Amino acid sequence: MEPTLVDEAYGFLRAHLSGRIRFDGERVEIRVAPAPDGTLVAPVMVAMLRSVDTVLELPDDGDEGIQLQVTLEQIEETGPDGGLCDRWCIYHGEPPDVRWARMTIEAASFHGHFVDGQALARPNAFAAEEPALCRRLNTERLDAIVRAAEVTAGHRLTEPKVVGVDPWGIDVRSRLGIARIHAESALASVSDVEPWLAGISGVKG
Repeated sequence: MEPTLVDEAYGFLRAHLSGRIRFDGERVEIRVAPAPDGTLVAPVMVAMLRSVDTVLELPDDGDEGIQLQVTLEQIEETGPDGGLCDRWCIYHGEPPDVRWARMTIEAASFHGHFVDGQALARPNAFAAEEPALCRRLNTERLDAIVRAAEVTAGHRLTEPKVVGVDPWGIDVRSRLGIARIHAESALASVSDVEPWLAGISGVKG
């Protein structure tokens, strides 16, 4: 597959963290959050954990969306992966279910093309520095970031907050969901984040 299409599929995935999950003939709404290792995390129903054929449809099952074949692994909120559950709550608020799962992407369908799951499982090289960077951006650059995020979202953001930073962009939470500011090319290091923001039209100052 052309690298540009893989990048487009990844960008689309990161811009659409809400949709539906299909399992055993059922289809229910779900919201996912990116984990530092490139997997996804979400609160889930017991039936989802037992299913052997589980598909994420983001934002839906239409031709313009992305469909992800995923494998679910149960994790515990009080266990070693509890930080992933906290991360989901930072992105989305109160969970609708009490059980949690890490989702490994096995494969995807995007615009009629097959995408290997490993190509979409991109670890966040900024993970160790992400919390401090989010705090700094929320304190020092939030107004500028919100202006850029509102262009992406197509609407005004209410109660915005930076909740994620990675080499490919920034995630901003608001009452209506996550708005993604996408980097056209991967940032090499955390020190590149603010210069990149300053170079985006309308984000200076």
